[in-house]
Amino acid sequence: MRPMSFIFSLLLTGGVFSAEPAKPNLVIIYMDDMGYADVGCFGAQGYQTPNIDRLAKEGRKFTNFHVAQAVCSASRTALLTGCYPNRIGIHGALGPTSKHGIHANEMTLGELVKQKGYATAAVGKWHLGHLPPFLPTNNGFDEYYGLPYSNDMWPYHPEMKKGFPALPMMENDKVVDADVTAEDQTHLTTDYTTRAVSFIERSKEKPFLLYLAHSMVHVPLFVSDKFKGKSGKGLFADVMMEVDWSVGQVLDTLDKHGLTNNTWIIFSSDNGPWLSYGDHAGSAGPLREGKGTAWEGGTRVTGLMRWPGKIPAGTTTDAMMMTIDILPTVAATIGAKLPAHPIDGKNVWPLIANESGAKNPHDFYAFYYEQNQLQAITSNDGRWKLQLPHKYRHLDTTQPRATGGIPVKYKQSEITAPELYDLYADISESRNVAADHPEVVSKLQAYAEMTRAELGDNLMKKATGSGTRPAGQVQKN
Repeated sequence: MRPMSFIFSLLLTGGVFSAEPAKPNLVIIYMDDMGYADVGCFGAQGYQTPNIDRLAKEGRKFTNFHVAQAVCSASRTALLTGCYPNRIGIHGALGPTSKHGIHANEMTLGELVKQKGYATAAVGKWHLGHLPPFLPTNNGFDEYYGLPYSNDMWPYHPEMKKGFPALPMMENDKVVDADVTAEDQTHLTTDYTTRAVSFIERSKEKPFLLYLAHSMVHVPLFVSDKFKGKSGKGLFADVMMEVDWSVGQVLDTLDKHGLTNNTWIIFSSDNGPWLSYGDHAGSAGPLREGKGTAWEGGTRVTGLMRWPGKIPAGTTTDAMMMTIDILPTVAATIGAKLPAHPIDGKNVWPLIANESGAKNPHDFYAFYYEQNQLQAITSNDGRWKLQLPHKYRHLDTTQPRATGGIPVKYKQSEITAPELYDLYADISESRNVAADHPEVVSKLQAYAEMTRAELGDNLMKKATGSGTRPAGQVQKN
């Protein structure tokens, strides 16, 4: 016999049973400056990443997964808000003297899942503004531990003539270490991992969101004694092995507490490798250029997702996807409401779950860089990429490779006329086929014009568009 509560529920719903949306735990592990080919399942050479590779074996590998911009703050803004970062006034990498950051009216992923009672934590690098209004605990996260910006924004940076102020470690909205030292940095990966594991263990009775944003493998590279020299292949490989250990600790904790089957893990990076650092930088594999460019090596990053029973294990897709799609996809999955203002991402769950007939819901993706420069447009299937006229930094590979953490200089290059690349046939963007496909060029240029009207384009002397919103501001003293 059915319990009265069940019968009462049927009466309330008109006799139709309606299941609640899923409430998976969410774990997002976001690397810093890790290249497309820096993990084993994407072609890493000379060292092993078995725990990260486990995500590919037990989940889905995304080989055409992109960030919105190939630079720190902008990339993280896109992931956490579902917006192109220039839509909401965030460009480049915010520094210690910045007076702006994420606006209070923007909805972060933390605020989104709060609608459904999630516990939330941000651990590691934040970089959406270091002043109080912009910190994680004022933007949807119950707790925070980490660096407010990049680990090279400190007084010991070898390339800075004037220097940075002391680098702070923060817990929630308080500075707990006013001067992070080199020795402290050797503990960063371990400390972040300890905090992440602790949060999972303290939050296991309710749904939770863990945003674990590692400071590594951004230069300067640091590794703990337990991994120093372990790879036999140099410091970068040691650091990657330690990060892989960190992923393993998170996976083991989920296993230990019976949380694995109800946890959706997303593993990626904020942009491609900082190639000018040579042996202290990762690899973009077959992709052109790296961090700080709109070439594939800058924006195409490792993408791995696991949710047993929901995301098909051991599968790979080359479907085009961007980090702006994470927030709306999570919203659809857990039944949360999106913000009233426009965002740019769309629900791509059918692609993630490998549903029959799934297609990317976008018409195109736009790639901005520098101060609101529209530099490239890509078709929604990821095949066609139109590089628009712009200047970009280029690493001359004929010069000696950088060693020891001291970078070589980039050269400036320029695209003077639109260049079209067929990424299905030429992932390295080596053959401009614009002359062979004028109809594709015309279509992508039309999308570029639509984007400029909405978001602006400084290359066209159009600083803002009809759909841009300001960043949050703190009044200068």
